[in-house]
Amino acid sequence: MINQHRAIFQKWAPTDCIEGFYVRPGMFDRPGANALGNGVSFTVYSVNATSCTLCLFKHRSAEPFARIKYPDNYKIGKVFSMFVFNIEINEIEYAYCFDGPYDPEKGLLFDKERFILDPYARAVAAQSVWGKKMDDAQFYKARVVHNDFDWGDERSPHIKMQDLIIYELHVRNFTIDPSSGVKHPGTFEGIREKIPYLADLGINCVELMPVFEFNEMHNAREVDGRQLYECWGYNSTCFFAPNTVYATTDEYNHEGNELKRLIRSLHENGIEVILDVVFNHTGEGNEKGPFFSFKGLDNNIYYMLTPDGQYYNFSGCGNTLNCNHPVVQHLVRECLRYWTVHYRVDGFRFDLAAILGRNEDGSPMSKPPIIQSLAFDPVLGDTKLIAEAWDAAGLYQVGKFPKWNRFSEWNGMYRDDMRRFLKGDDGMAQLAATRLTGSKDLYPDDIGSRNASVNFLTCHDGFTLYDLYSYNEKHNELNGWDNTDGANDNNSWNCGVEGQTDDPSIEALRHRMVMNACVALMMSRGTPMFFAGDEFGNTQYGNNNAYCQDNEVAWLDWNDKEKNRDIYELFKFMIDFRNDHAVIRRDIHKCSRKLPRVSTHGYTPWMDEYGWDAKQVGVMYAGSTDGKDDIVYACFNSYWEPIEITLPDIPGRDHWIRVVDTYSDEVIKRQRLTSLKYTMGPRSAIVLEFNGR
Repeated sequence: MINQHRAIFQKWAPTDCIEGFYVRPGMFDRPGANALGNGVSFTVYSVNATSCTLCLFKHRSAEPFARIKYPDNYKIGKVFSMFVFNIEINEIEYAYCFDGPYDPEKGLLFDKERFILDPYARAVAAQSVWGKKMDDAQFYKARVVHNDFDWGDERSPHIKMQDLIIYELHVRNFTIDPSSGVKHPGTFEGIREKIPYLADLGINCVELMPVFEFNEMHNAREVDGRQLYECWGYNSTCFFAPNTVYATTDEYNHEGNELKRLIRSLHENGIEVILDVVFNHTGEGNEKGPFFSFKGLDNNIYYMLTPDGQYYNFSGCGNTLNCNHPVVQHLVRECLRYWTVHYRVDGFRFDLAAILGRNEDGSPMSKPPIIQSLAFDPVLGDTKLIAEAWDAAGLYQVGKFPKWNRFSEWNGMYRDDMRRFLKGDDGMAQLAATRLTGSKDLYPDDIGSRNASVNFLTCHDGFTLYDLYSYNEKHNELNGWDNTDGANDNNSWNCGVEGQTDDPSIEALRHRMVMNACVALMMSRGTPMFFAGDEFGNTQYGNNNAYCQDNEVAWLDWNDKEKNRDIYELFKFMIDFRNDHAVIRRDIHKCSRKLPRVSTHGYTPWMDEYGWDAKQVGVMYAGSTDGKDDIVYACFNSYWEPIEITLPDIPGRDHWIRVVDTYSDEVIKRQRLTSLKYTMGPRSAIVLEFNGR
C-alpha cells in the first residue's frame, strides 16, 4: 500500500500553492505524517475543530517558518489531510493549530494560537537530554520519520504464555549505575549490552516499563538537596513515539532504530519483548496540568469529563482517557498495531487496565468495546495481552477482567496471599495451595496455551524482593511526601530488624526468605514474573514507590550479584529447572503411575484441606514426556521451627532426589533420599525430583 501511494504521489502534480508551498489533498486514511516520494502527507482529525493549520519549524525553533492552513476541500468528514511537496524531512519539525469553540463547561478548549502535538507523531522533538528542562519558549513538536530499519530475517520467538518467564525492567535504572559496566548506560543500547547476562540468567521475556515519550521533568523538584524526577514514564506525552532520551544519540528522523535494534537482538537470543503501555491517562493532567495535545484537539472526547467539564480521575494522575469512545478506541488500536508491525513487539501489559472497562461516565461495563476490539484484532492476534486488572479508584477485577480468552492478568491475589503465607501468617495455607496450583478459583477455564494468571511477588510498584524481608514499613521519606505515598499493605517482614544490619543470622534468614519466594514463584502454575535485580538481592532501602528516585535508591547495583551470589545461583537454577520440567508449566500426558497431574500435600501426603494454623504446603506435578515419567515435588515450611514431613510414596522401585533445600548449607545439591521422612528446617523450601527405574 505504501509503495502504491508513493508511486501515485511521484506522478501526481500539486493542485495549490499556499505560503509558497505546493500542496494537494493528502492520504486521508493514514493519520500522522507519512513521507512518500518527494513530500509528506500530514493527516489529522478532530471532531469539533472548525479549521486546522499545519505549522513547520526548523530544528529547535520556537517560531514556525511556515503556517499552511488546510483549504476547505482538504477536509473529508472530520479529517484534515494535505500532501506538501518538496519538504526535506531531516530539516523540519511540525505541529498543528486548531480553531474551534471555547466552552470549558462543555469540555471544549480550542485555542488557535496554541501549538498542538500530533497524537500520531512517530517522533517527538524538544526534550532529548535526561533531566534538562525545556526552555520556556519550547513546546512539543513532532518529527517526520523514516521507516527504513532493516529487520533482516528477524523472527519472533513466539513463546507460549505458559512457557514465559517475564523479567520486568526500567530502561534507565537497569544500567545507569557505573557498576553495570556498559558503554551506553541508561539506554536501549545499554540493555542490548546486557543480553548475554539475560540469556545466562535464563529468562525468555523482558517487560519494559514505559518507553513511550514522556517528560521526566514533569513535577521535577528538589527535596533535601536531592533532585527528583518523574522517572518511571507513566505520564505519556505521545503514544506512538519512543522516548528520545533512551537513545544514545539524537536519532532525528530515524527515531526508534536503537529500540528496534534492541528488540531484534533480543529476538535473536530467544527473548520476547512486552511493552508496559499506559492508556488510562496522559501527561496533560487535570485543568491545572500542561496543555499540549489532546486538550487542544478534542478535550471532551479523549478525556472522561464530569457534567461541568472537569476531569474524572480514576487513574490517580489527574485525568482519565475515554477509552471506549470510538475515536479513542481507534487511536489505541492503531497505536498497538503500529508497535506490533513496526517494532515487532510481542505483547503489551496494560497499566490500570480496569479503566479500559469504564464507560464514558466512568461506570464499569460488562462488555467494554475497546477490550473486545483488541481481543479480536487480527494484527494483534499473536501478541500477548496482559491486564493490570484494577485502577486507582477501587475497581478491582482480578479474576473478573473481561478476557474473551485473550487477556492474561497480573494476579494481585497471588502476590498478596503468597506473601502472607511465606512470612507465616495464620489461615493462609489453603490459599497458598490454590495459588501455587494455578488459582483455579480465579481462572477455572484456563486451558490450552493461554495462561490467564501472571504470578508475581514483586514488581516496580512496591518493595523489591529483598526489601520484602528487610522492612516492616515503607520508608519513602526521600520522595518528599512525608512518607504518605506508596502502599501501606505490603505484607512484608523485616526478619527481626528494620533495614540494614550486620547481624549474620538475620542476613542468612533474609537470604533464605528470598530463596523461598523464588522457589514458590518458579514452582507455581501460571506465568512467573519478577522485577529486575530481585535475582541478586537488589534493595531500594525500604522505598516502595521509587518513581521519582533517579539515584542509587532505584538504580541497580550490579555489585550485589557477587555479594548475594547464593540468591543469583538459586534464581538461575530454578529458572532452568522450570524450563526443564514441562509438567510444572502445564498439564501433559498422564504418567504411567496413574498419579493426578496436580496434587497438594501437608505434613502427610495427599492433604487437600489445611487447618487455620497450618504452616506447610506441598505440591506435586506428575506427567509423562516422550514416554518418560516427569514427577516433581515442592514443599514450603513457613513455620519458625523445624518440621518432619512424609513424602508421597510413589509405586515402584524408585526414589526421590532432593535438588534444592534452602535451609541446607548446600542449597542446590542432588541427593538421593533413602526415606520418605524428611525434616525441613524452619522457614524453608525444598524441591524434589522423582527418579524412576
